[in-house]
Amino acid sequence: MNAAVRGRPDIVVTGLGMITPVGLTSGQSWKATCAGRSGAAEDPRLAGLQVPFSCAVTGFDLQRDRGEAEAAPMDLFAQYAVAAARDAVADASLTDGSFDPARAAVVLGSGIGGQRAWQEQFLRMADGGPDAVDALTVPTALDDSATAAVASDLGLHGPSLTVSTACASGTTALGVALDLLRAGRCDVVLAGGTEAAVTPLVSTAFDRLKALSRRHEEPDRASRPFDTQRDGFVMGEGAAVLVLEREDDARARGRRGYARLLGYGASSDAHHLTAPDPGGNGARLALRQALADAGADSSEVTLVNAHATGTGQGDMVEARLIESVFGTEVAVTSTKGVTGHMLGAAGAVEAAFTALSIDQGLIPPTANFETRDPNLPALDIVHGTARPKPVSVAVSNSFGFGGQNAVVVLGRV
Repeated sequence: MNAAVRGRPDIVVTGLGMITPVGLTSGQSWKATCAGRSGAAEDPRLAGLQVPFSCAVTGFDLQRDRGEAEAAPMDLFAQYAVAAARDAVADASLTDGSFDPARAAVVLGSGIGGQRAWQEQFLRMADGGPDAVDALTVPTALDDSATAAVASDLGLHGPSLTVSTACASGTTALGVALDLLRAGRCDVVLAGGTEAAVTPLVSTAFDRLKALSRRHEEPDRASRPFDTQRDGFVMGEGAAVLVLEREDDARARGRRGYARLLGYGASSDAHHLTAPDPGGNGARLALRQALADAGADSSEVTLVNAHATGTGQGDMVEARLIESVFGTEVAVTSTKGVTGHMLGAAGAVEAAFTALSIDQGLIPPTANFETRDPNLPALDIVHGTARPKPVSVAVSNSFGFGGQNAVVVLGRV
């Protein structure tokens, strides 16, 4: 690592909470992901559509499982965030008196926000007129309602911020959190992403863009990052929250952490509303910024958790980017083969998986990767089974519509 950045405080991940299509806890999600077990299946919410399947969260009920009397007024994306945040705080052993709530922040990303609330209330108005619309529609559906719900639920009084950079939102939130901690504006940050946008409207809209896989005859094999038969992504939903602290503070209360959050980079393609820059120039800028911020050389990186959604153009651009920066020997995985594309939550979930790879020395496989696209560089794509491998420095990429690029670098504690 470059000693020039060592004057800054080290930031560590001390707690993880996840709600994903393959688990209602981080442990369940990690186990399923390492097994390469896809969460895609027929989705009754999408019955009758051209794409009637998704990677849905199943069995989740905040009110039933968590005794949350106020679950009903919250949009589902906020409920996911609250559940993940509670688990992350418990995992980090942040108990009353162990931190100052006025110095604890919440930073969450979401690409779409309270879509379910807007859609439900529109249908109510269409059926019953204006008086049928719930008076709490606006505060329930606003993008910041998840962040506000987490802060209120946990009694946190520091900065409460919501970021929206399309499918890079969860990673952007981690970058904002990193800056807050380095600047000394707070001592603890709950950072991550949340999304619950698997609705008939959103699914149809993505399908109209020709972004979704139509492999409806075998949905569990539909999400195929880097595979020659990939034909689009599978929509997913859920949330991940990471507890971030300065390492000295964490050690003072007896916490080691899963990994260090070393660096962050962000850029804009300034190219097209939906298509990536074919040369990957914006993504390369964000990646180079993240490595420089971390004080890391590309030769030190042993794992890339790729954004790779299973689209033809996106996977191609990213594969060429990875080869140009790291060569072909770095281990590459995409966990979207299991979780589908969780949109604004994707980057946070993938950063959490990357932290676990570093902590446990285990790289999850790229599910459904069977035949390499002959036009892709010959990357070392982990597939078939999870690969035991010491991971010292890792990169997690996130790219979104509008040319949004965000990259984080994580390293061993």
